[in-house]
Amino acid sequence: MKKDNEEDKRGDRWVSHPLEEEFHLKESRKDSKMQRKLATSKDRSKYKKTDQSKYLKGLEKEKELKLTKTDWLEGRVLSIVPQGIIVDYNGEKISCILKGLLKKDKTHAKNLVAVGDFVNFEKISENEGIISHVKPRRSILSRADNLSRRKEQVLAVNIDQVLITVSVVNPPLKPPLVDRYIIATEMGNMKPIIVVNKIDLLKNTEDYDPIFVEIENELYEEFLKAYKQAKIQVISVSTVTGEGMEELREAMRDKASVFSGQSGVGKSSLINMITGLNIRVSEIVEKTKKGAHTTTTTQLIPLDFGGWCIDTPGIKSFGVWDLKKTEVEGYFNEIHECRHNCKFLDCTHTHEEQCAVVQAVEEGKISPIRYDSYQALIQSIGEQHVRR
Repeated sequence: MKKDNEEDKRGDRWVSHPLEEEFHLKESRKDSKMQRKLATSKDRSKYKKTDQSKYLKGLEKEKELKLTKTDWLEGRVLSIVPQGIIVDYNGEKISCILKGLLKKDKTHAKNLVAVGDFVNFEKISENEGIISHVKPRRSILSRADNLSRRKEQVLAVNIDQVLITVSVVNPPLKPPLVDRYIIATEMGNMKPIIVVNKIDLLKNTEDYDPIFVEIENELYEEFLKAYKQAKIQVISVSTVTGEGMEELREAMRDKASVFSGQSGVGKSSLINMITGLNIRVSEIVEKTKKGAHTTTTTQLIPLDFGGWCIDTPGIKSFGVWDLKKTEVEGYFNEIHECRHNCKFLDCTHTHEEQCAVVQAVEEGKISPIRYDSYQALIQSIGEQHVRR
């Protein structure tokens, strides 16, 4: 019993070795650090909108600070090719890449930089650079990405007008596609001009079926009437006869213009004639009456009579980005002006009784061409896109 009491007293008087104390202290700190890390990982407050906005403002300030550097240069994007982004700097072409910070920007845009963008960049060699900042855009031509429709595909920016290029006979006129382009143009803060190419084919009954040419002539006349009524400028041209080319040049003078439209309508041929360049042109597949894609990259071309010209790759379909069903009517002037006479305030002008718009179409006050485009757009917006 005495022995046990002595052991207890010794236990009370036991003093740890300094090395043991240091070991236990480190273990305690390690546990504490792990607990803090675990608590931080479970904390969702950093994902609050208020904290997100602070974070984004911090990024913007960081960008602004970096842009105060004296060695940043300003240029304009001429084209985007596999080798890099070609930037014009006082007539000098610099091949650039995007700075890492830009690639992390979360946007709905499929492409962060587009032809026509004004950018800040830093030279890293005589003809190479790194883009650090894309300046705000005053206008944008874009469409819904053809694969998922969840991304915005920017075609060109900082331009004044879109030359919506179509053709007659080969390939034939497609008014619904024209109206989609008009809406995208006006949404992007640009002026739409319709360019009808290949009008010489309206008199060609030797190479084409005379009945088909006659039908195309009737459609062409109705087309001109419809867009005159809609107050949209139309320029009819032919690269074969030269008809309308001077009017087109005048419309482009001192403006930044972009040619856009279906494959095979002759955009590259028109640009060749206007600029004197030799851009490759396509042939039409007779079976489908469609053109092959010859312009694979968008490029900005300076004009000797003033202004810029952009050639874009041809498209087979054009989905208007971020267009809501309730907004469609506002882009059809003649329909919008007529809607006040409808019986129902929320009339969609598709199936309702006593619809003033349907009545105006029947009376010839609104073109069936435009009304059919309106109906097709309303229907397509309601349909769910199937990913290819």
